[in-house]
Amino acid sequence: MPDPLGGFRERCKQRGLAFTHQRQVIFEAITAAKDHPTPEAIYETVRRRIPSISLATVYKNVRIFLDAAILSEVSLHHGSLRLEGNPEAHHHLICSRCRSITDLDSSDMKPAQFTGKVPKGFRVERQIVEMIGICASCAKRQSSK
Repeated sequence: MPDPLGGFRERCKQRGLAFTHQRQVIFEAITAAKDHPTPEAIYETVRRRIPSISLATVYKNVRIFLDAAILSEVSLHHGSLRLEGNPEAHHHLICSRCRSITDLDSSDMKPAQFTGKVPKGFRVERQIVEMIGICASCAKRQSSK
């Protein structure tokens, strides 16, 4: 199994970013989370290890990671920043009620095919599928009313 921290160290080096203890702890918290965390959730996790860290520092480093393509956002349009800690190609199931996000392995789907024309000058950087519905927990709550 590849060492995500070693890969993080190398990506920082390639992008001219300092590999600091704070960045390491923030990155570890994001990649350890299985629920596509918000920066606020990452802050709560990180401050257990670094009590003096500020929410602004977490946001600043998350933005640096996103700008350097070390991490990615789950989606640009879900209302709040949600971080993707899983570097493997995959898609998402998104609950429209509670906003939970579940990874869906890309091998469970046939490849999505775009058959239209991409506007001139537009460069596709990644392709993901988001299936939006109601998760089992929300469906159970709804049926018990």
